[in-house]
This record gives sequence, structure tokens and C-alpha cells, in this order.
Amino acid sequence: MQMTSAPHLLAEDGPEYERILGDALRHAHERPDLDGVGDRLNTEQLRTMALSATALITAAAATEYEHYVKARGALRRAPDAAAGADGLPDLDGSRSTSAGPGAGIGAVIAVLTPLLAGTAALIFLLVGYLLKAVSPSLTFGRSMVTAGWFFACVAAAAILVAAVGLLVTALRNGATSLAAEEEEQELPEDVARAREAWRHALLERGILPFFRDALADPTAGPAARTPHRSPHRIPRVGYSRPDFSGPDDGPAAGPRPTFTSPDFSSPDFGGPEHQPD
Repeated sequence: MQMTSAPHLLAEDGPEYERILGDALRHAHERPDLDGVGDRLNTEQLRTMALSATALITAAAATEYEHYVKARGALRRAPDAAAGADGLPDLDGSRSTSAGPGAGIGAVIAVLTPLLAGTAALIFLLVGYLLKAVSPSLTFGRSMVTAGWFFACVAAAAILVAAVGLLVTALRNGATSLAAEEEEQELPEDVARAREAWRHALLERGILPFFRDALADPTAGPAARTPHRSPHRIPRVGYSRPDFSGPDDGPAAGPRPTFTSPDFSSPDFGGPEHQPD
């Protein structure tokens, strides 16, 4: 079951709420005040109830959460302000950066150069070798072959340069993403402290009291358990076999009808009408 959206909980903090809820349920048996887990309500029932009451639970830590969101927002606005100070506003209000249209033109050149050079090499080599086959003494044929091999070298060099560029870009992007992950893990002290205060308040003033109230509710039924079935009992499959029902399957069947063979007499024991002449 997914968490219902709370009006004061951002979507990016929803997984964090579910993680704290999961940790509280895993360690619920270690808390004496939650000794009813498994008897009155099981962990899955408590999880479903807590996800449905997300707004009620998170409201208990609204002050700490607001402080955490403000500290995190200030941290995110700092790089934007630093980047804005480096760029100069244009006349239309946009900022000029060092990475202009050059990156797009370079990408187009890197893609088109091998394609065009390879096509030219194929054409020149094909025409040149055909002319040499028709007239070996013709100088124009040799020139076409030479031009074809020149364009083939250009295409190979362009492919090599493009491969190196792709490798450098991949390494640069990998280093950038790794730096972003390290920055996310190593938060400033004020942001980390605000986040820890929100987590603690959410657990102690929101989730755990909700569990205690749910377990103390007299209307809460026992935890659902799977009924035990005897391995020696044959399940019914929609029909009953006659004369094989046990004492638990209804009244005992009546006595079975007996079979009596018909009386007959052999010719030696018949009446006078059956005597031989």
C-alpha cells in the first residue's frame, strides 16, 4: 500500500517517512509499550493504518519538519546564487555562460565528419579503382584512389576523436555524479541536525503514540492468523462420497440393503411335469 499524500509533507520526503515507519515496525517487539503487536494487531495491519493516517502522524512533528525544510532550501539556494554571480545578465534578462552554442556545434561536427568523410572515401575509391581497371595508364584514376584513401584516413581520425570525446564526457559526468552523492551524504551540520530532529520527533511524537493508541483500542480485533489445517484431513472438493463420511460429516448412514440370490431348482428336483418320459 502506498503512502497517502499529506498536505505538509513534500513528495521527496515520503520515502523517508516510510523508512522510519518500517524501522519502528521492525523494532516494535523490543518496546514494552508495544507488547500487543502480533496479538491484537500485526505489523502489516499497523503499517496500513499508519500509511492511511500520514497527515495525522506527521502533524505531530510539523515544527521540526518546517525547520528542516527551510534549512535544506537555504542549502540548495546557495549554489544557484553562486552560479548567478558568475554569469552576466544579457539585455533580455538571461545570463550568458561560457558554455554557449559551441558545445552543440562540436557535437554536430563530431557526428557529421566521420559520416561525410567515409562516404567521400567510398565514392572516390570505387570510382578510382574502376577507372584504373578500365584504363590503368589514366592519371585521373590514380588521383581518385589517392583522394579516397585520404578521406578514409580523415574518417578514421574523426571516429577516434569522437570516441575519445565520449570517454572524457563519461568520466566527467561520473565524477560529477559522485561528487553530488558525496555532497548529499555529507550535509552541513545545521541541515543534518534539523533532519535528525525531525526524524526523532516523527518517531517519538507521531508514529509510536499512534501505535500505542491503535493497540489500546478495544475495538481492535485479534491479529489475522492463517487457520491450521490437519495434514491427515482430506479436503472436500465439491462432492461427497456415499457411505464414506466420518462422524464429523453428518449423520451415520443406514444399514446397507442385502442381496439375496434367487431360488431356482435343477431339473432333477423339479415336479412331475419335468420328469423325462
